[in-house]
Amino acid sequence: MMIKEALSWAREELKEACERPAFEAELLLAYHLGQDRTYLLIHESESFPDVDKFQKLIQRRASHEPYEYIVGSVSFYDIHLEVEKGVLIPRPETEILIDLVAEIIEKENITNIAEIGVGSGAISIVLARKFPQLHIIATDISDMPIKVAEKNIKTFGLNQQIELRKSNLIDEVPEALELVVSNPPYIAEDFLLESNVIDYEPKEALFGGRVGDELLKQIILDVKNRGIKYLACEMGYDQKEPLQVFVNEIGVEYIKFYKDLAGFDRGFVIKFNEGKE
Repeated sequence: MMIKEALSWAREELKEACERPAFEAELLLAYHLGQDRTYLLIHESESFPDVDKFQKLIQRRASHEPYEYIVGSVSFYDIHLEVEKGVLIPRPETEILIDLVAEIIEKENITNIAEIGVGSGAISIVLARKFPQLHIIATDISDMPIKVAEKNIKTFGLNQQIELRKSNLIDEVPEALELVVSNPPYIAEDFLLESNVIDYEPKEALFGGRVGDELLKQIILDVKNRGIKYLACEMGYDQKEPLQVFVNEIGVEYIKFYKDLAGFDRGFVIKFNEGKE
């Protein structure tokens, strides 16, 4: 089979599974060949080895398995990270959260923070690369994310800056902290997700309870009760109003909500009242 024929076949196979079947067909063939996409254009009339292996890659994607799990890697911010099944695939929206946290770290000269729900290590790794003075304790309740994050942290030589700890939220983090950042599970249990998400990504990293905001509220309370100054979190597009009511009840210095690139409410930054419970 020639490259041109393989791409035509793959495009047809993928048209029901993804928005850009031609593009993903090229990406997967380039991955299979260990080349870039330009190579495919130059050599389109040539045959290539292990056609059956390429077809299996396409069939996995046609079954809605995320591209990132198939190739074992994801592009995020200015880096590439290893990912595998059992670890949430970091989304572009989380880059906004990182930029907001980076502003606070810079302004307040913060040196000690925690991340709840480390996943692939995306947030902690980007922040550690931005701020060499930063020490981060990154937690997760599951073993697989800790294993994958450990590999990514080692790849970037950040073992001295990022400490991984198995913990529910910050239960196992007694150290003094100035800020907590998290992209926690915040989806309601009965919310219908697309097949490529619900059938493959870890449910414990997606669902935040019956309503969806239960875990977010618990994080807010935990951080407040610990006397930590800042909390920055992602949230669901429909959770702004209930979270505003909640923080009004418990009392904070301020909560600022932010939107994603599509204009949906996507997260918040809280500054807590210092010295008050």
